[in-house]
Amino acid sequence: MTGLFDLTGKVALVTGGNSGIGLGYARGLAKAGASVAIWGRNPDKNAAAAEELETLGAQVLAVRCDVSDETQVEEAFAATLTRFDKVDACFANAGVPTGMTRFEDMSLDEWRRVLDVNLDGVFLTLRAAARHMKERGEGGSLVVTSSASSIFGMPRGEHYAASKAAVTALVRSLAVEYGRRGIRANAVVPGWIDTAMTEGLLASGPFSEKVLSRIPAGRWGVPGDFEAIAVYFASDASAYHTGDTVVIDGGYSKF
Repeated sequence: MTGLFDLTGKVALVTGGNSGIGLGYARGLAKAGASVAIWGRNPDKNAAAAEELETLGAQVLAVRCDVSDETQVEEAFAATLTRFDKVDACFANAGVPTGMTRFEDMSLDEWRRVLDVNLDGVFLTLRAAARHMKERGEGGSLVVTSSASSIFGMPRGEHYAASKAAVTALVRSLAVEYGRRGIRANAVVPGWIDTAMTEGLLASGPFSEKVLSRIPAGRWGVPGDFEAIAVYFASDASAYHTGDTVVIDGGYSKF
């Protein structure tokens, strides 16, 4: 690949990169020529994703990591640097779904289960990446996966929505703090995407009919819809694009 979106020589890290939107990011990055590190908790899914990405011609590292654990994040980042020597773009994508618990019945443990990964995990991942990019002195791209729940109310998912709204605020602050160092920070806001995390909801007839009728694009999103945005944010084409939230929802939020 040549041109503005050529990622040859670049290294991208994707947490939760073994499935869903994360694997969609990773596929796009691999196709554009990047070396890719994927972090995930399931070693079998990591291995399968790595094998697929290697068929696209990418150099791939798969690391077992729970991003809510500070030690594991630091060790995984060190392993990534040992393999590739640098990280040019970091996609903090790992997340866990809501348990669909009524707010008044939600335990503190359930609240923390979601925020430990969806917020603390993003903090730990991006902190490691920001430290590395600042020390390296060649800039970089920090990207977080948010959610349309950061825009709309999400009943029985207040902890999930809160975590996803928080990370959009985080990237705005990172964009300001690190902009003069050539480090940009942006959020991707997916709408209703057909992944393992949402399959239960999308399989529900009445719910599915109501949601699908509100999507101007007329279909559910798929992981492949996120390949291009990953390439853009990892490439030099986005060098002046920072502090933003990019909504990819088939027009759902505009209807």
